[in-house]
Amino acid sequence: MSSPDDSLDSVAAAALDDIVKSYDIRGLVENQLTPRVAYALGVGVVEELGLLDAGFIVGHDMRPSSPELARALEAGARDAGARVRSIGLASTDMVYFASGRFDEAAAMITASHNPAEYNGIKFAKAGAKGVSFDHGLSAIRDRAKEWLAKGLDPMIPAEPSGVSDVLADYAQFLRSLVDISAGRELKVVVDAANGMAGYTVPAVLEAGAGLERLPLEIIPLYFELDGTFPNHEANPLEPKNLVDLQAAVVAHGADVGLAFDGDADRCFVVDEHGDPVSPSVVGSIVAKREIRRVRADLGEDHPTVLHNLICSRVVAETIDAEGAQAMRTAVGHSLIKDDMARTGAVFGAEHSAHYYFRDFFGADSGMLAALHVLAERGASDAPLSALAQDYMPYLQSGEINTRVGDVSAVVARIEQVFSERARIDRLDGLSVIGPAEGEAMWWFNVRASNTEPLLRLNVEAGSPETLQAITDEVQALIAGA
Repeated sequence: MSSPDDSLDSVAAAALDDIVKSYDIRGLVENQLTPRVAYALGVGVVEELGLLDAGFIVGHDMRPSSPELARALEAGARDAGARVRSIGLASTDMVYFASGRFDEAAAMITASHNPAEYNGIKFAKAGAKGVSFDHGLSAIRDRAKEWLAKGLDPMIPAEPSGVSDVLADYAQFLRSLVDISAGRELKVVVDAANGMAGYTVPAVLEAGAGLERLPLEIIPLYFELDGTFPNHEANPLEPKNLVDLQAAVVAHGADVGLAFDGDADRCFVVDEHGDPVSPSVVGSIVAKREIRRVRADLGEDHPTVLHNLICSRVVAETIDAEGAQAMRTAVGHSLIKDDMARTGAVFGAEHSAHYYFRDFFGADSGMLAALHVLAERGASDAPLSALAQDYMPYLQSGEINTRVGDVSAVVARIEQVFSERARIDRLDGLSVIGPAEGEAMWWFNVRASNTEPLLRLNVEAGSPETLQAITDEVQALIAGA
């Protein structure tokens, strides 16, 4: 049957070019990522990943548009011949868990930290393996376009056909990887930002899934699932979104504060003073714990640990000091998942607060990283601020984002200025590496965002003066001064 308005399909096909990004799909639900487009993507993923008569898992977050988009994606996949398993409400790492546990391809309906008017899709191959633009995602887009060109009317159910509940199994699995039951009692404030952590934290850190109580007193902030984000954006990378958590940690005299993004795959940490703990510090803590664990339990003398190129230098130094092999990677979860599988790395850290674990199917889990932080704090007499201080020899600018008209021209101008006084590296964007030691140490990276029209700058240095000087110089070049 032809569509009543074939122009709708041409608009939808054009929208696919805008919303398919390097690692996932993000678009406006009103006119870009519509149920019709989601259905077409369901057909496309089955065709591209060869899922005829194979399992395909779908979960979704709490956004108002997510249930309908999930049903549409499921319908497209089912009509294309896949055996669809809906797991309903889920965090992204719950979907990865299900993909790994059942060894089936999967999709998560979420726009992570983006505002309520957006939604998106994250795909995974069987076993929670990555799907990126160059390794499946662009082909899924093209197959979806082919379906839309046929002008067919999809039948999208008004209700899900049935939901498999994996929350308890997910919680039990995470607890089996990090045991904090013998640690000291900790008071922990958790800001779920009205996102999926409000669903998963009670199951994993409390007794909501029927598991035994842990030595934790959880003080909840914004656990009500609400995809309109009435309290603040679900993006803890922005300092303004940590303010409520920081105040609550101090007011309650808590030991730790945890902040999750909308789909709860990233976790940010604040110490007992309410001060943010750098994701690179968290990465260093977890790296040391995982290196020591596999050495003691599995006899791996020199395990590999990944760190992306905008992590603090302290991450690689921590890995080296533990006698493990540090491997530098580009930014992006699909790329790091591929590197995790290729190298057999025990752990991988991104400075954006994505943390990857070999024992979690090579996928990332903010909740698992949080368990490691709680285990480290629970086993120590020192406060978290003191533990973190051991991993803070350098100063960082934080990510500075600037809208630019011509990214290539700006990057070329920066390279020209710095090429005679520093080492140039092009693993991902442009990295410029200055002196390696002491207060004069500095490096920076500039790279185009994969999801927004921005140039991202990260600077690290050995002293406040050096950090300010390099940051000012690069920002002036970006501005065209």
